[in-house]
Amino acid sequence: MNFDFDTPIDRRGTWSTRWERHAGQDVIPLWVADTDFRAAPAILEALGARVGHGVFGYTAPPPELRGAIVERMARLYGWRVEPSWIVFIPGVVPGLHLAARKLVPPDGHALIPRPVYHHFKRALELAPRAFTEVPLVLERGRWVFDLDALRKTRRDAFFLCNPQNPGGTVFRRGELEQLAERARGGLIVSDEIHCDLILEKGLRHVPIASLAPEISRRTVTLMSANKTFNIPAAGCGWAIIEDPKLRTAFSSDVAAHVVGSPSVFGLAATLAALTRGDDWLAAQLDYLRGNRDLVESHIDFPMAHVEATYLAWIDCSGMANAADRFLERGVAVYQGTQFGEPGFIRLNFGTQRRVLEEALRRISSSLTTSSTPSPKG
Repeated sequence: MNFDFDTPIDRRGTWSTRWERHAGQDVIPLWVADTDFRAAPAILEALGARVGHGVFGYTAPPPELRGAIVERMARLYGWRVEPSWIVFIPGVVPGLHLAARKLVPPDGHALIPRPVYHHFKRALELAPRAFTEVPLVLERGRWVFDLDALRKTRRDAFFLCNPQNPGGTVFRRGELEQLAERARGGLIVSDEIHCDLILEKGLRHVPIASLAPEISRRTVTLMSANKTFNIPAAGCGWAIIEDPKLRTAFSSDVAAHVVGSPSVFGLAATLAALTRGDDWLAAQLDYLRGNRDLVESHIDFPMAHVEATYLAWIDCSGMANAADRFLERGVAVYQGTQFGEPGFIRLNFGTQRRVLEEALRRISSSLTTSSTPSPKG
């Protein structure tokens, strides 16, 4: 089946967070992390069937969805997961906040990467729990952990983003084994929401909990189909937690208490995505690879090769106020301050190629001889 990722879809007036921020302006929004692609036909069909039924009462996650997750973990990662290990949540962000509040002791200390998606830091700030940011370093074109810094720092919990957002690193098995060893038997909370968005052919996502039973027993793995299949507004995610005590502590505020259940639409969309969305996903990955290659070949700033995600992490330290300059030319990106690195920007290339080409043209037009960036490398 052919899938169309090229035809522009007008998202103005649809309550889109990305597009409404600059409503009425000639701005191409490449900031927040959703895509401009219509959801897979299987998802649209499943949602249509739920709407057609017409009753949207309180809903429990269907056993078929647990089974689909178990099957997918085994098929893609060789990871044996029991259905009882799965805790359904509205999304990965609530999972980060639950883990910080429920699993890190009040006097505990956590480690988080820098740069990283800002909810890692906010979850620990709001809990509140003490934490230290561990810098990633650019090594052979990839953003990886400074293992020496990890070794020297006290920790009760280690929060991992795998694949890394931002940066696009797919951590290799050996790297994850070293990270687990550096955690010294402590809790690992692993955000793996981008696990299906592996752009580099030949690479494979490795869930850190799949490395060994001892690691699985101290790991909370957070996942969702939201990023992969562009359904974040539907609202469905899950945590995989083998240890019963960790699972009980994590889930005590889920469902009828502080954190709500996934929506019926999120459950229906996720089940359809996991059971009937692989062909669409393969086509999307091919399209995103083309977009990534376009960005890497046309952007006039240093950036690491994007192995996963649709998010480019670009070093604009050679230009003052780069995000503001780009916005003046009609392109909205995320300022790196959001992720702990002010000199960088994050650019979302999950859009139609003609839109991306125009955005890159506008970014290039913002460069002047008085503010030339450092050479690409």
